[in-house]
Amino acid sequence: MAKKLVIKVTAGADAPERCSQAFTVAAVAVASGVDVSLWLTGESAWFALPGRAAEFELPHAAPLPDLIDSILAGGRLTLCTQCAARRDITEKDVIEGVRIAGAQVFVQESLADETQALVY
Repeated sequence: MAKKLVIKVTAGADAPERCSQAFTVAAVAVASGVDVSLWLTGESAWFALPGRAAEFELPHAAPLPDLIDSILAGGRLTLCTQCAARRDITEKDVIEGVRIAGAQVFVQESLADETQALVY
């Protein structure tokens, strides 16, 4: 079993089930002791902003703010540099604990030993 998990979520409110699956898998992995790095790309980039996750609704799914809190408590949450720039999001805008990084860091994390990468 991989000791590290890198998850890239490309969906936001535009594809709520896929989006929720990514956050749920990340939170469950963190709770299981896995080293997790969740990347926000595309429409999920908006969830790096305070209050935006609270607007997300999906019946029978864990609340997105709770999942984000779990991920931040034991893993890493990264906003894609280009995705942030396209949405005029800067480091001063994001939730505390969210970093902004680019493709080089994603590739480095994804190719590390004993790492599994998933894309939603």
